[in-house]
Amino acid sequence: MTGHATPPELPPGLLEEYLAGMRPVLVALAGLAERLAATRNDLAALEALRRETHKIHGSAGSFGFMEVSRLAAGMEATVKDWISWPGDPEVDRGSLTRWFVARLAEMLGLEVPRPAAAAPRPRVGPAPRPPQATTRPTQQPQRNPPPPPRAPASGPKVTPAPPPPPRAQPKAEPPARSPAKADLPWILPPDAAPAEPPAPAIEHPPPAPPKPAPAPSPPVAVAPPAPAGEVPEIVFVEDDAALAELLAYGLSTRGYRFVAYRNGREALQELLALDVRGTHPLLLLDVDLPALDGYSILDALQRARPGTYRVVFTTVHGTEEEQLRGLEAGALDYLVKPISLRVALEKIKRWVGR
Repeated sequence: MTGHATPPELPPGLLEEYLAGMRPVLVALAGLAERLAATRNDLAALEALRRETHKIHGSAGSFGFMEVSRLAAGMEATVKDWISWPGDPEVDRGSLTRWFVARLAEMLGLEVPRPAAAAPRPRVGPAPRPPQATTRPTQQPQRNPPPPPRAPASGPKVTPAPPPPPRAQPKAEPPARSPAKADLPWILPPDAAPAEPPAPAIEHPPPAPPKPAPAPSPPVAVAPPAPAGEVPEIVFVEDDAALAELLAYGLSTRGYRFVAYRNGREALQELLALDVRGTHPLLLLDVDLPALDGYSILDALQRARPGTYRVVFTTVHGTEEEQLRGLEAGALDYLVKPISLRVALEKIKRWVGR
């Protein structure tokens, strides 16, 4: 576990849960590596790879894996460059992504996912024809039949009747064949299943490889809602399940009333409808969110409910320009990921006013 030192504020079992959640992430990343090895400009795979590296960049350091966070940051920047130049033939994206997965697993102390077995190559020649049934007589005629028996010298001459010809069995009809597929090669794309059964001429068609499973997410953190009738002191919007669970743990230990959301659009709807009863809850708002980003949420809140929430941005983009952008947009402060839970809780205490 290179560069790993477990933060002292982590409770027993939370680190193990993080590592357990990273196992399916590694499997998903390995699947993306194979997709990019097959098609280097697979934009869907590149976008999925960017999202996963972004999450690892933001959360790994909070669990003590600072080197993993830096590795993911570099890979995230690389993938963004790939997306900007999807047709660049100079980079073997599949091999580089495989290396990233192997290095990531090594640094986390986890097993490297094995790539899926290579699918059999599709047949590129015409399908073989079934053997034609041949007519075979039930009794073979003799080539040199014995001479007919001679009649007695004294009796009349009798000519024996010739033996009846052998009866031929009816011809076996060949199985019906589809004219559209009988004489064409049976070729399927690597991730497609046949729409209809293959031609009967192929006794054992090669099976189509299974579709890669979608990229699984770590277990969803379930944050306890604020008690009924009470306004939450803190609302946080975070799509990374591991980091959301860490924040929920820290806020619970300090006794804060809080609610959490994973999706930007859903969070905005709830924040617009929340009755704050004259209070000003602290809103920890991730910049990079699915459905709606943090800047868009802040802009909508300022127009619909100005001054209601005190907003602190949380993001991996910690450059001076990004922090100035957030402060100029109206944010109270900025938390740069990976977040130290102890530092975050100390700042939250001052922001909330406890």
